[in-house]
Amino acid sequence: MTALREIGEIGISDSREGGKDYLLRPSFEAMTRIGEPNEIVEIYADIHGREAQTLIAACADAFGGFPEWMGPAMRRVSDRLLTSAMDVLQACSDEDLTPIVGEWDEVDGKLSYTPGLMPQSDIVIFAQHLLQHGVTGKAKTRKLQRHESSGGTTEFNAIEYINAARIHFSISLDEARRLTMTEFQALLSEKYPDQKGLTKEEYSAVADDFLAKQAARRAAAKK
Repeated sequence: MTALREIGEIGISDSREGGKDYLLRPSFEAMTRIGEPNEIVEIYADIHGREAQTLIAACADAFGGFPEWMGPAMRRVSDRLLTSAMDVLQACSDEDLTPIVGEWDEVDGKLSYTPGLMPQSDIVIFAQHLLQHGVTGKAKTRKLQRHESSGGTTEFNAIEYINAARIHFSISLDEARRLTMTEFQALLSEKYPDQKGLTKEEYSAVADDFLAKQAARRAAAKK
């Protein structure tokens, strides 16, 4: 089983006796398993550290640092982060990933985490990788400045991308929903390669050059 990391796939092998190979694919269909469009965006933000950063920043403002008694609150944030990351990995696999990511069990009336083969830190890193390829995309394409937005988004509607893929690429529903966002971006770039315009970086470079030359002309005129 070969994973295509360029489009976001991850291959995991359980080398223990009786273990198996797992393929994780952050397809549009997998993204729908994570939750509703707004929940996907919330989980994306949290897995990339939003909740932890917010808590740390609030403590820094209020106490000038992170007090020891805030430890339980941070552990709760860490537990939610792990749970969300586990859910992302499971959404991207057709197999039960419990042997890999572990599971939460109730012990003496409290939830307790039983580890799997993968360290918790790797679960979070893999979840970030999957979401980046499944939601935002990581294809190396030129993004025109006029298409860039300074604002964020509150929803990720995978169904809209599935429908767009069927229309633009003339593919079946099954093929469209198996696409990752990185694949979608690359295919779109290949289909429409001659878009005119500047990327945000190119636009900034041109503007900076113009302003520098303008300043030089004004300085010369004052002499």
